[in-house]
Amino acid sequence: TFGARFAHIARVSTTAMPLDEVTLLKQEIAVLRAQIEWLKKQLFGSGKSETLDRAQLLLKLGELEKLAASVEAPKQTITYERPVSREKRPLPAESFAHLPVQERVVIEPALVQAEPEAYERIGEERTFEVDVVPPKLFKREIIRPKYRRKADREQPPVVAPAPKRAVAGGYASAGLLAWIALSKYVDHAPLYRLEQMSARWGATLPRQSMADWIGITAGWLEPIYRRMKAELLAGGYVQADETPVRCNDPDEKRGGTTQGWLWVISRPGGDVVFDWRLSRRHGELTSLLNDYKGLLQSDGYEAYPAFAREREGVVWLGCWAHARRKFFEAAAERPRTAQRILQLIARLYRLERQWDEQAVGARRAALRQEHFARPLYWLLKLTIALQARALPKSGLGQACGYLLGHWEPLTAHLRHSATRLDNNLVENAIRPSAIGKKNWLFIGHPDAGQRSAIIYSLVISCQRHGKDPFAYLKDVLTRLPCMTNQDDLAALTPARWSP
Repeated sequence: TFGARFAHIARVSTTAMPLDEVTLLKQEIAVLRAQIEWLKKQLFGSGKSETLDRAQLLLKLGELEKLAASVEAPKQTITYERPVSREKRPLPAESFAHLPVQERVVIEPALVQAEPEAYERIGEERTFEVDVVPPKLFKREIIRPKYRRKADREQPPVVAPAPKRAVAGGYASAGLLAWIALSKYVDHAPLYRLEQMSARWGATLPRQSMADWIGITAGWLEPIYRRMKAELLAGGYVQADETPVRCNDPDEKRGGTTQGWLWVISRPGGDVVFDWRLSRRHGELTSLLNDYKGLLQSDGYEAYPAFAREREGVVWLGCWAHARRKFFEAAAERPRTAQRILQLIARLYRLERQWDEQAVGARRAALRQEHFARPLYWLLKLTIALQARALPKSGLGQACGYLLGHWEPLTAHLRHSATRLDNNLVENAIRPSAIGKKNWLFIGHPDAGQRSAIIYSLVISCQRHGKDPFAYLKDVLTRLPCMTNQDDLAALTPARWSP
């Protein structure tokens, strides 16, 4: 336990000891102080401590801090220089310049109102205020007149066919379907909350009806989703990740939840495709990627390198952000050494940004081989030396082990020009689902997971391509029921769609 290890350090520190043992104990103290910092984050951070016994952890934290203070190692201080952003925030007049003016209010001075003939207008002062119109439900009445032939009244009446809609026979329009889907998957509002809010819009929308509409929406969008996935796997470069999501499983006792997973594949500048699976087994990745050949970039989860080893033509690439993150989290143990490693990794990113501005294209691989050689040489040398001195289970020991263990996939970027150094783009794509599941807590049924994956894929791809998700969904859900040729779906993917 933390307390026992600290007590041992406190006892032996009062007696003479060899220099090597002093160094070892200092390392242990640094490791344990880092663990204390982690414990503080769990207690006072972003709410993770809800599942912990706060009273017991606070008591333990106090004991650990007292023990650590009695054997405090010499502290090292380090100063981080962060450049001050010179970018100025836009003025309100600039931020809201695109808003339409729906109302003008002219305020005449009281003196002018009293004697209008005594004054002449020489100018004006203008300002503005921003107002809002709350959401409001309205009906669109569809009228289909009936006719009969005057000369032959025995013939049946003539009436125009009913327009084809996403919800056949229902009252939900394409705009309402798009709004409900956007509220849940972009604004992260659970359906029960939308039911409560809809009363303020003019009429209550039943929660079960909205759940049915989500399923109908996903059903119409699924052909576009499949096309996006096929195009993504045919591109030759895929970034992949996965995130856990709880789901309500009727087979669980007492209506409990079980663990599901949203697997995500993407590539820079391309679409984002989610896929729902009930496990994180290696076979799930195999069925997701099928016969994919090309570059596969991910974190260190073993399923990805295993897939690359088993498939000819697949090259696995590592993520430098994961390697950097481990050194950043363990920087308190050896600030100077960790900072030097972080500086070397930062140099790689600075070069990448320069090449992005220069649009070097296919020359990036050659530039990487030329300019990455020196920082990578010192990074490898410094990490090997640090690993020999750090405790294997310490934060720095684990950071060194991760970097050296993934050195080959991390340096494989030198042979390719299309890759990014990290998986941050696909991790950013996952973030909306991570926020959403904190609000709606779990998916209502295992079969409903794929519906969420389909809608997430479409709306997040719209955001990546700079398209308005609401305008996209409303337009697509209006057009799809009227389409007879599924070959025209290419124009409806978020990357190609235009209003």
